[in-house]
Order: sequence, then C-alpha cells, then structure tokens
Amino acid sequence: QVPMIESGGGWVQPGDSLRLSCAASERTFNPYGTAWFRQSPGKEREFVAAITRSGRSTYYLPSVKGRFTISRDNAENTVSLQMTNLKPEDTAVYYCAASANGGDLRSPGAYGYWGQGTQVTVST
Repeated sequence: QVPMIESGGGWVQPGDSLRLSCAASERTFNPYGTAWFRQSPGKEREFVAAITRSGRSTYYLPSVKGRFTISRDNAENTVSLQMTNLKPEDTAVYYCAASANGGDLRSPGAYGYWGQGTQVTVST
C-alpha cells in the first residue's frame, strides 16, 4: 500500500478560495491517474476531479467545473486542487486517491490508494 497524504483543508467563508495538495508517501510512486473525492455526513463519496499522469486529461464534477482546477507538478510528484468561489455545499472531507492501472477515473473503484482525508468547511 502507498498511502496518499493530503494537506490544505480548513475553514473558509463563501466565495473564498482554498488549495488542497496531495503527495504519495513514496515519492517514486507514479500512478496512472490521481483524483479528489469528497464525502459529506450522510452522503456517499462523490467524485470531484481527476488528472492523468501526463496531465493532458482532466475530469470534473459538473458542479465544480469552472470553480475548481486540478493540476500536477511532476517534478514534485504532487497533485493540487485549487478551489475558488467556494460554496457551503462544498463542505466535506476531501480525499486524494491514486489509480495504478487506470479505468474509469470518475469511479472510486478505479482507485486502490487513498489518503485519510482533509476537512473543508465553507460557512459564514
């Protein structure tokens, strides 16, 4: 197992921005795809965004497209999620996940490596 390590969560007000970062605990781990999922209390885990190893392909949940941007730094082997114009409905625990072999990068089933999550709270 290669745990993923998230950072950057916190509490912000509606309209604010926040940046999450994800790194593999083993720096040589270079997965096919890396994604962010989120989960709110009482709800199922939800896909947010994904990016392929090359960075050429990205995928987004429709409700975050245009507000969130996923990117990767191949030199540092990290993946970031820049979140802007945050809304209260974005409040959730955000999880980073890595897929070694690909598949449907919007599906949790494609991911074998997960982080423990970081809390994002958007409220006044």
